[in-house]
Amino acid sequence: MPAPQTQPPAAERDVYVDLYEAKKKIYPRAIGGVFTRWRWALVLLTQGVFYGLPWWQWGERQMVLFDLGARRFYLFGLVLYPQDFIYLTGLLIMSALSLFLFTAVAGRLWCGFACPQTVYTELFLWLERLTEGDRSARMRLDKGPWTFEKLWRKTLKQLAWMSVALWTGFTFVGYFVPIRQLGGELLALHGTWQIFWVGFYSFATYGFAGYMREQVCKYMCPYARFQSAMFDKDTLIVTYDTQRGEPRAARSKKVDAKAAGLGDCIDCSLCVQVCPTGIDIRKGLQYECIGCGMCVDACNTVMDKVQYPRGLIRYATQNGMQNRWSSAQMLRRVLRPRVLFYSAVLLALCTAMLASLVTRTPLKVDVVRDRAALSRVVAGGQLENIYRVQVMNATEQPQRYRITASGLQGLQVASEPEVEIGPAESRWVAVRLQVPYGAAPAGSHTVHLDVQALGDRAQVSEKTVFLVPR
Repeated sequence: MPAPQTQPPAAERDVYVDLYEAKKKIYPRAIGGVFTRWRWALVLLTQGVFYGLPWWQWGERQMVLFDLGARRFYLFGLVLYPQDFIYLTGLLIMSALSLFLFTAVAGRLWCGFACPQTVYTELFLWLERLTEGDRSARMRLDKGPWTFEKLWRKTLKQLAWMSVALWTGFTFVGYFVPIRQLGGELLALHGTWQIFWVGFYSFATYGFAGYMREQVCKYMCPYARFQSAMFDKDTLIVTYDTQRGEPRAARSKKVDAKAAGLGDCIDCSLCVQVCPTGIDIRKGLQYECIGCGMCVDACNTVMDKVQYPRGLIRYATQNGMQNRWSSAQMLRRVLRPRVLFYSAVLLALCTAMLASLVTRTPLKVDVVRDRAALSRVVAGGQLENIYRVQVMNATEQPQRYRITASGLQGLQVASEPEVEIGPAESRWVAVRLQVPYGAAPAGSHTVHLDVQALGDRAQVSEKTVFLVPR
């Protein structure tokens, strides 16, 4: 008779553990306060500039236009060429230093107030509140069955999101294609690449701001990961005052908190409900915190209602919290060596960039030797080298330029010595340089081609070589 099967002990049974937690949708609650007003002010400012700037004209052209096809970049009164790439490098370095400076002073200010992801998420949340209601109404709507009300509210929200996303994509491409021309091409369904890029950026805005939201800040943005390397204990961050707030518990207004041994936190969880990334700031500094200050506004609102002092959650430093410093003491420590160093370097770079732009010569010249005819003897006993010279007019007016050469005895320009270039245009011209045969020994000789604007002091000298055969 076979032995009866027995169940293994509970400790030896297989246990299945989910390594990935299902994403829980966050429903940020609307709140009023100082930081909320600052966020909306920056939303209006940044989007006013972004949406409005391409429509402004400077003379007969778009004020800001990065014309990649023509390889020209228009910034107000400046006309830049790819040879001016150094200015883009300087701008990127200045942006990085500014990020380091702001982070060292007050944490993730950029993330909380001006980052495009934050700005568009706030804008899409506002549209969601308009169409679906406040936090509790949105939660009930998502949990409830599909009814006519749910269908029309969801549809209206999607239409609003898609409208903003399409306009954002259209505006973004309008910085690279003249926006008035772009509108006509899209209406006529011309310009395959323009249609593709408008659709691409529209879809990115719709997906990131409408659905991914805090996931971008928490998992995709690298800044969230290396921000700790730029923080120190004197960095202003959103902080919960543990000494004052704990132990936390709900209580009636009539209860004397000190007599009951309670802290000022009434455990209302409003700070969690308003957080766009869904964290609990009372657990301490977390990499998901974007420093937006919504929890500060929420907590101050609650403190006013229960008649407790404000500042249970506030911008403070870790040293300030530990040593119970006043706001003035914390602010004095903010001006520490690293902050002063970042400020000094940033100021020097801005000054150098501005000085370079002011003193910049509005003329670019490139010289390329004609490889088909390196050197030849022509009529009159002259030895000739041929070059292709690109002259780029970086002004808004037509210019006439004179081309001269120096570096060898008897060197002269045998081709047309003057060339006319239209406003913000470039032109390739063939330049023939000649010297008397035998005037220079065989080999390669350094010469200079000088291009000077007539009636202007703009002048550029480019070095090249003149070949004398053996």
